[in-house]
Amino acid sequence: MAYIELDRSKLQQNYRFLENLFQTDQTDWAIVTKLLCGNPLYLKELIDLGIKELCDSRVSNLKAIKKLASHVQTVYIKPPAKRSIKTIVQYADVSFNTELETIRLIAEEAQCQNKVHKIIIMVEMGDLREGVMGEDLVKFYGEVFELKGIEIIGIGANINCLSGVLPTQDKYIQLSLYKQLIETRFNLSIPWITAGTSITLPLLFRKQLPGSINHFRIGETLFFGNNLLTNEPIPGMKTGVFRLFAEIIEISEKPIVPIGYLAENPSGETVDIREEDYGVLAFRAIVDVGLLDIQTEFIEPEDEALKIVGASSDMLILNLGPQYKAYQVGDVIPFRLKYMGALGLFNSDYIEKRVI
Repeated sequence: MAYIELDRSKLQQNYRFLENLFQTDQTDWAIVTKLLCGNPLYLKELIDLGIKELCDSRVSNLKAIKKLASHVQTVYIKPPAKRSIKTIVQYADVSFNTELETIRLIAEEAQCQNKVHKIIIMVEMGDLREGVMGEDLVKFYGEVFELKGIEIIGIGANINCLSGVLPTQDKYIQLSLYKQLIETRFNLSIPWITAGTSITLPLLFRKQLPGSINHFRIGETLFFGNNLLTNEPIPGMKTGVFRLFAEIIEISEKPIVPIGYLAENPSGETVDIREEDYGVLAFRAIVDVGLLDIQTEFIEPEDEALKIVGASSDMLILNLGPQYKAYQVGDVIPFRLKYMGALGLFNSDYIEKRVI
């Protein structure tokens, strides 16, 4: 069975780097856990780091967190579905919201559960995913402030999650001005502007982020150690917290060009044939992971001599190139992962999860 491995020492180093960074700037932060798909083994690794707040977009994952550590503040980071409000109030201490009617239902449910549910109202900042439009904010906040069972602890935004809009200093200044406007209008204090994510870290490094942005939600950079703007490693952080290992189940020397009449494969792909490939043989290896677990564009062999030929539902095909003598059936091939690749693997029950 293929397996994914978490390197605890690399995770700890990345956590210390971020913790020191945010302590220096007197900024609160939380870890976004949705990549882990509620895996208790890996959630425990995060909790053991000492983090006090974990964010996820699945109620079942927040339930798993509360089961492991009831003291950790849990945050539901997408607008709640009405049918999920009862469990969201039960397992999430905080939720992101954009719909007034949903917030009213949350307030009613919180009172039924004898709780005060914290909410963060998300603002549309141009990426066109979730968020209240800026011109509607004052009226929106005014109605929410009237509700019982609700405590507004922040104003927030997401950028670069759908349309690829990049974070800029101007956008965060605008968000800060929204907060000031609401506080002045209602003579109330809103503790957090939660707008920092992994894509925002480069602005923080360059001292281009307004000091009013005082809460970050970090997932990808913690696990992958990369600057998301340049796609390069951040000095002081470790890449390769997660690695995939897949076993070779066949090695054969075969033609490069398929034999027979060609049509689309089950993935809707057709093979491109070059004239110069006719008659050429290559050693190919099959490993025990496939499209059911991960898309090929989100994975690459650590041995750069190996090339991915393609994949079916349960098998990945590699061209071994000049390295073919270095491998045999039963060997395990390590792979580097991209974020969306790791997400697919964590969501697969067919991939074993390990810690080193």
